[in-house]
This record gives sequence, C-alpha cells and structure tokens, in this order.
Amino acid sequence: MVQQASRIDIGAIVQRQRDFFRTGQTQNLDFRIQQLQKLQKAIADSKAEILAALQADLGKPEFEAYATEIGVLREFDYVLSRLRKWAKPQRVSVGFEQFPARAEIRPEPLGVVLIVGPWNYPFQLLIWPLIGAIAAGNCVLLKPSELAPHTSALVAKLIGQLFDPAYVAVVEGGVETSQAILEERFDHIFFTGGTAIGKVVMSAAAKHLTPVTLELGGKSPCIVDADIQVEYAAKRIVWGKFINCGQTCIAPDYLLVDRRIKPALLAAIPAAIREFYGDDPAESSDYGRIVSDRHFDRLASFLTGDIMTGGQIDRANRYIAPTVIDRVSWDDAVMQDEIFGPILPILEYDDLEEAIAQVVDRPKPLALYFFSRNANLQQRILRETSSGGVCINDTVMHVGIPDLPLAASEPAAWGAITAKPASTRSATSKASWSNHFDWI
Repeated sequence: MVQQASRIDIGAIVQRQRDFFRTGQTQNLDFRIQQLQKLQKAIADSKAEILAALQADLGKPEFEAYATEIGVLREFDYVLSRLRKWAKPQRVSVGFEQFPARAEIRPEPLGVVLIVGPWNYPFQLLIWPLIGAIAAGNCVLLKPSELAPHTSALVAKLIGQLFDPAYVAVVEGGVETSQAILEERFDHIFFTGGTAIGKVVMSAAAKHLTPVTLELGGKSPCIVDADIQVEYAAKRIVWGKFINCGQTCIAPDYLLVDRRIKPALLAAIPAAIREFYGDDPAESSDYGRIVSDRHFDRLASFLTGDIMTGGQIDRANRYIAPTVIDRVSWDDAVMQDEIFGPILPILEYDDLEEAIAQVVDRPKPLALYFFSRNANLQQRILRETSSGGVCINDTVMHVGIPDLPLAASEPAAWGAITAKPASTRSATSKASWSNHFDWI
C-alpha cells in the first residue's frame, strides 16, 4: 500500500512492477489463478468492512451494496471457469500459397496496467477491471477515487495485505496524485469516470502512445411509447433512475414520453417512489446520499421549474429526494450535461420519429432505454439509434449479462488489457437486452 505518494515514489513503484513483470511470473496460468482465488476469498471474508465503507461514503443501502458492489464476487467464478480457454492459442487458416505453414493468435499480457476507479461504485468498478488485469497476466497499479475515502482506504488495506506492491499496488490521493501518476508510462490505462477527466486521461496517455479503455457516461435517454403496462414501466424506471441515489453512469438520465401516455405515467412514478422508499425517502434505509458537497450543490441548482414530486434537500446530510421535473425543455440547464443524481426530467413527443431524431442529434449515449409492447417499434429503435447498450422494457439490467460486450467489464478488461481483440465498454459498441413479456 502506498498512500499520497510523490511523483518520485510513483515512478519507483512503476519501475518495480515493470521489473517484476519481466521475470515472467505473471505469465504462468497457475500463478494467475492462485492470485484470483486469493483475492476472491479476501473479498468474501471482508463483506462487513466493505458494507461499512460504502455506507460511510455514499450512504449505500446494504442490499444495494451487495447487489452492485460485493456482487463482483460472481465475476471471479466467470473468469476462473474460462481463463485457460481464453489463454490458449487460436489457430487461424492460412492460404494455399503459405502451405505448409500454420498460423495462430497468442493472447499475451501487456505489462503494467493502471486502473483509475470512480467514486459512484468505488469498490466494484475498481475490482472488476483488476480481475481482468490479473487474469491476463499483468502487473497493476490501482488509483481509487479520493471522493470515496473509506472505500479507498479499505481497498488499499486489502490489496496491501494480499499482494507484493511490485505486482499489485494501490496509490491513494487527490488530483495532484492522479496528475503525477499520469506522467508515468503504462502499457494500458483503464479509466471509469466522467467525460472531462476522460479527456485528461487520454491526453496523458497519448504522450506515451498508451492504449486506453474509457468507460464514460452521458445523457442516457429513456423513451416511453404509449403501448406499455404503466405500473411496471414506472417501477422499472424508478428503480433504474434512483438506485445509488441516481449516481449511476447508465441510469436513465431523462424521460422522452409519448404525450398520450404521459399523464398516466406521471401518476404512476410517484406511486412507485413511495412504494420503494416510503412517504419520506430521507428516513428510508434503502435510499443513498450524494457523494460530496460539490456534487450536491451542482444537483441542487437543477431543482427549478415544475417539480411534480420530490425537490426536498438537506445539505448537511447531502440528501436530495427522488425528484421528477415536468415541462422541461432541451435548453434547460438540467438537459445540458449528464445529471448523475436523483433528478428525472420529463420531455414529451407526439411521434416516435420525432423522439428518435432528438436522440440521434445529440452525443451518443452510454445506454438507451425503450418501453413498448410493439415489437416493430422495438426493432426500429434498435435499427435507428446508436448507443453503448440498449435495454427494452427494463433499465440497467443489461449490465449484469457477462457475455454482452457492454454488460460487464470482464470481456472488456480481458480484451483491452491483453492483445486479444474484444469489444470494450464504450459508447461505440452496441448490446441489447430485451425483456418484453406480454404484460409489459
């Protein structure tokens, strides 16, 4: 464990990791498997500490923390059951003129990998790519988010007890520490966070021609057709929007609702909020808090206009109620950038063509959600829009499907952190999750 390291210290850590990688020890499959099993057991044994850290940083409810953070334990089983197959050379065909040659693709680790984690899922989104990096045979430098200090300290303690820092190390600290880290040369950088910092990471990586995997956010639209089962749609929208207090990169950022169904949906959404969080979400054990005062103030500035439900705030406790704002325009401040909080703006449309045009005229979102029982319209959305992932008649759930390219970071981490080509978690790959039962 290295805390608040100076630039010289970081350079020394990276060099030690580069030296360790050159010994070839991480190439050994049995070694990789042993390290993964060791990390898996340590996490399983530390559940109570992880829950406490997440509660301290984000007010994260216990069930939510299990599902979205400690649930990373499932990733180990997925990777461990496939690792030997992934590592095998793959034969490829050769032309007649090459006879009697043979050709194959050999997956190999890149070397020293930097993983920069976010604050909204500060445990899961640091450990997930770490699993891929270890499985691929790399050395790893982890940089947790300073905005989740309790989780950051826990990760540093956990990793420090398990691994030689010449193999896997943690560096804690703020902006200056991050800047110093990015001055170093890595063989791959895996960053999860906002677009603005993503640009900084990519710019720093470009100086060394370092390949980068960026998992960023954006304004993910939720389009609602008139042909829906209103109560189910409302519950699924509310759950996806307000989980982790809205601080989820693939949360529905705004609703684009068919005018015909809007009154019924706007009546069902507050009912779903009450069902999930009670009459006063501030008293609910199932509702989290905003990560910092700075983020709280930014979100509070959006609480204007026609607030149809919610709007209550408590800065001392960084509480913002689940809030729905009606009669929003595309020019309003809440529609200019990703919200990343428990505020749901409502826009409306008369024809699906109009809704599609509004979405495709804007930057490509990380996720897109569509509620409709009409199979033809579902296919139209898949055909005429582009996003990192598409979820039909549900929200967020597609991230839990490991074999979808955007669904979880294991294919991305494996593909990006090794030489093996694979889809990565970005807004350029498309995965869809369809859950259109008859009653939707």
